[in-house]
Amino acid sequence: MIHLLYTVIFGEMGLILTLLFKTPLRKLVIMILDGLKRGRGPVMVKTVGGTVFAVFLSSVYSMVNIQNRTDEMGAVNPTDQVLMSKHMLEASLMGFVLFLALMIDRLHHYIRELRMLRKTMEAAKKQSRGIDDGKNVEAKALTEEIKTLQHKIQNLEYEVEAKSKEAKAVGTEVEALRKQSEGLLIEYDRLLEDNQNLRNQLESMDQMQSESDGKNK
Repeated sequence: MIHLLYTVIFGEMGLILTLLFKTPLRKLVIMILDGLKRGRGPVMVKTVGGTVFAVFLSSVYSMVNIQNRTDEMGAVNPTDQVLMSKHMLEASLMGFVLFLALMIDRLHHYIRELRMLRKTMEAAKKQSRGIDDGKNVEAKALTEEIKTLQHKIQNLEYEVEAKSKEAKAVGTEVEALRKQSEGLLIEYDRLLEDNQNLRNQLESMDQMQSESDGKNK
């Protein structure tokens, strides 16, 4: 599960980087995303997203139950501590998966709007060039429209740039999360080993108790 979530996260990061830079691969990715937003694509995406969100809520619920159980017992159970670490890691990764999916959707939306506005602006420029000298009023209106479109394009470029910075920040957070998860996995292995040692000690004590009871008889 954890390895699958890491694979999805790095895949989403790759898609974000592809959308940020103008390459031939970017066109292919946009075409694929366009296809996903037509037909049954949105239903499938919402189903997958809803499933991930449901599992995320389940992990959070399990963490709350473990915390409540720990508070009631007043002592830390090694098994519960291991499960808490596991659920915390899974919940964090699933949250990043959903966040990056939202980032991909917004970037795709802004890129499409930017392309449509550029096409509209180019058409307006071509139309303005063919206007006769006797249509100065109409030409002026078209010029104002072009300025408005340019202003919208500039705003969209600022938004794309902001999303790019945000995506880079997310990449940094994912890297930090990866390092944190490695530490959690090491802690997870240590706790498993401690748990096994405790089980072995309990079994040894039970065996010694059984032997002692046998001798007494």
